[in-house]
Amino acid sequence: MIKAKKSLGQNFLIDKNIINKIVNLVDIKDKNILEIGPGTGNLSEQILKKKPNNFIVIEKDYDLVKLLKKKFNKEIKIINNDILKVEENTISNQVLTVYGNLPYNISTEILIKWILNLNEKKIWFDYLVLMFQKEVADRIISKFDTKSYGRLTVLANWRLKIKKICNIAPSSFTPKPKVESTLLLFEPKTNFVKFKNPKNFEKMTRTFFMHRRKMIRKPFLKLFNDDQNLAFEMGLDLKLRPQNLDLDDYFDLTKKYESLSS
Repeated sequence: MIKAKKSLGQNFLIDKNIINKIVNLVDIKDKNILEIGPGTGNLSEQILKKKPNNFIVIEKDYDLVKLLKKKFNKEIKIINNDILKVEENTISNQVLTVYGNLPYNISTEILIKWILNLNEKKIWFDYLVLMFQKEVADRIISKFDTKSYGRLTVLANWRLKIKKICNIAPSSFTPKPKVESTLLLFEPKTNFVKFKNPKNFEKMTRTFFMHRRKMIRKPFLKLFNDDQNLAFEMGLDLKLRPQNLDLDDYFDLTKKYESLSS
């Protein structure tokens, strides 16, 4: 019997009702599927019943890889690697529908990596069906000017359309996590603000939200070489806090930063 490894943030999904809800969210017949962290293969089993075209899974734990090989034989292609070390744009030549019960300890890092690496001309997925710790999901879908609104909100909503599907109780997993989970559905946006380098946008949000409860004066002056007149020209009140700026404000700040840096 396989035991979940705490070091890898493993919690295996066992709730059949939740599994059915997940596999029925989008039509995957004849589609190309990627599952992140399939665990013992409970979701994988139901995905296969939908008759996808190709099915790839990425699993870091070699003990689970052995189990999956035994359980599914050649029905799935298994990549035994850490998802953070995999170049997602090279996994397949086909557009993928992605499923993932993401390890809580790296879920934010995974999502930000995927967002910043998105190729504008060829997007590697059509849907992301992902599970997060509820607190993280609340930050992703947070509304402007609220307590949970932050860097993750701004980055995610820049490139993705996001829909909350449901909250999931700890009893749906083994072992039971100490917190609730939330299932989110993502689609790539076709219209979005473009930057010379997306990492400038990441830098802007990271710098501003580093001290989220303090006024934006210090991060603004740090990024814009102590130019207070620029804030006046942009109509920006430096007494505001990071959560008081909406997506368009962060877009404008990044555009201005790039224009002054070139």
